[in-house]
Amino acid sequence: MVTIKDVGKRAGVSVATVSRYLNGKGYVSEEAKQVIEKAIAELDYKPNQLARSLSTKKTNIIGLLVPDITNPFFPELARAVEDTAFANGYTVVLCNSGEQKEKEIHYIESLQQKYAAGFIVTTNHLEANYYRNIQLPIVALDRRLDPSIPTVTTKNVDGAKIATEYLIERGCKHILCMRGPIGLDVAEDRMKGFIETIGHYPNIKTDIITSLFDFDEAEHRAFEFLKTHETVDGIFATSDASAIGAMKAAHSLGIQIPGDLQLVGFDGISIGKLLTPELTTVAQDIYKLGTVATELLIKKIEDEVIENNLIELPATLVVRSSTK
Repeated sequence: MVTIKDVGKRAGVSVATVSRYLNGKGYVSEEAKQVIEKAIAELDYKPNQLARSLSTKKTNIIGLLVPDITNPFFPELARAVEDTAFANGYTVVLCNSGEQKEKEIHYIESLQQKYAAGFIVTTNHLEANYYRNIQLPIVALDRRLDPSIPTVTTKNVDGAKIATEYLIERGCKHILCMRGPIGLDVAEDRMKGFIETIGHYPNIKTDIITSLFDFDEAEHRAFEFLKTHETVDGIFATSDASAIGAMKAAHSLGIQIPGDLQLVGFDGISIGKLLTPELTTVAQDIYKLGTVATELLIKKIEDEVIENNLIELPATLVVRSSTK
């Protein structure tokens, strides 16, 4: 195995000079940089990441924390993060908290001990103070953690307004909103958009039920509600996972979509267009969310200036056959 000592010998410089060059710390003349780069190429030298992490207390590892890997939104998000990180020389470690605080803390502490470069967090189960005290660069993705932490998200209020307006335009008179978990900021924002829009239409009857962004729970909640509320002719589900659960519940009850019931989800996951009928949804730009968050974290890791601490991307309505 080629060592840093071999590189120094070939380049005709000291081991300390090679070390400064590799770690990007301390002065290295342009002449020395050129001979070191040439020696590295000739010897096909590959830095020992373990040794470097022990000396610099830093690796090229990014921790990505997600709350529920079974929700298709998060694997799609993870792909964008991984692609962008890889293109910039970083490696992503995916950590699924399973909506459990203890697991989230375990992953954060374990990666800190392994000298992770930073974190992208799509969970928010812990107190804001905990995230603020993480002594590493951190970016919040999809969910806000604290105003001091850079955040990349979607304009959720606007997206919910688009969905609600569309159901009303399609003639719905009794709309059920399947909101997300209470206290989750994206769920609260989407709920806010629904309520603000419905406030302009006093003749529209509405109901609201709460569900996790989970297929099975959403199916159960929707089934129990729809079997006793036959006049519901529109559903705005604040996640595609909830919408898919509601679609399955409607099918079990013999309710035709979109003939008897029109359905709009929120997220824009790929599986939505594979359903029968295909799911109308308010689509987030999932890939761009992951890309922008990763680029933002890398800027923090590399001590670049961040001009905007909150980036909100637009959502767009994708009309398919679950609405008329």
